[in-house]
Amino acid sequence: MDYFFIIDFLQSLVDGLLFGTTYALIGIGFTLIFGVMRKLNLAYGAAALAGTYIGVAASLAFDAPPPLVFLLSALGSGVIGILVYYCCFRFTPTHYPMASLLASVGMLLFIDEVVIHASHGMPFPYPSVFRDATIELGDVWIRGDLLFVFGICVVAMAVLFWLLYRTPLGLATRAVSQQPRAAALCGIDPTRVNLLTFGIAGILGGIAGAMTAAAVGVISPIIAMGLTVKGLIAVVIGGLGSIPGAIIGGLLVGAAENVFLLLRGVTERDIYVMLLLFLFLTLRPGGLFGSSAGRD
Repeated sequence: MDYFFIIDFLQSLVDGLLFGTTYALIGIGFTLIFGVMRKLNLAYGAAALAGTYIGVAASLAFDAPPPLVFLLSALGSGVIGILVYYCCFRFTPTHYPMASLLASVGMLLFIDEVVIHASHGMPFPYPSVFRDATIELGDVWIRGDLLFVFGICVVAMAVLFWLLYRTPLGLATRAVSQQPRAAALCGIDPTRVNLLTFGIAGILGGIAGAMTAAAVGVISPIIAMGLTVKGLIAVVIGGLGSIPGAIIGGLLVGAAENVFLLLRGVTERDIYVMLLLFLFLTLRPGGLFGSSAGRD
């Protein structure tokens, strides 16, 4: 095997693993919502992108510095996530499980159309950090912007784990996830927990959207579908309901995406990522860390 091909392969693998943390965050958001409500929010990626556009608006309006743009993107996505909860999940009939799923599909299309009309379907520049910085590890180079993206996503994951396992809110969230009726009998308000879960998941999605745009250098309406699909693939690979699984799945999707880009080019890259999804659905439908535990 050619030495230069091995170096290119390692370079693609490293870049993919670093960028895969954005898919991991999206997967975690899907997992959080599903864990608490046992429902999928298919508008999640679109809400993350819409929040990211709020940061872009601040950047264009008053030349906001990158940290403020990232913060506004995350907070904006959190607010939109809460609105999605009220519009698609809070008041849908519980005896018709498909109602919330179909409502989230409608919200996905609505948000997508709003973003396209607001941006005229055109990409906008998005601030990035450390784009010109690199770290040399032998013949493999680590891009500074991807390392920044990796660091921000890892910090977001660490804060989430602290929130889930070291705070009363996390205890309430886990209680509602495992035994919602028992949690309600203990005085925990499931509606409040659901609301906060959508807000937290929205913030994670906003961070993922902002970091995706920061790594690419531009933001475009087509990013929403990519975030949604790759996040769902990460969840399927890791196992629906498993946060560690979503993290591993996101890293695998990022690595596979970049390796397939090297081997087959940009036109065929996503075909092989979808093939990876098909293999997991066929051979291991529960994912790597899927749990069969139920709830009342």
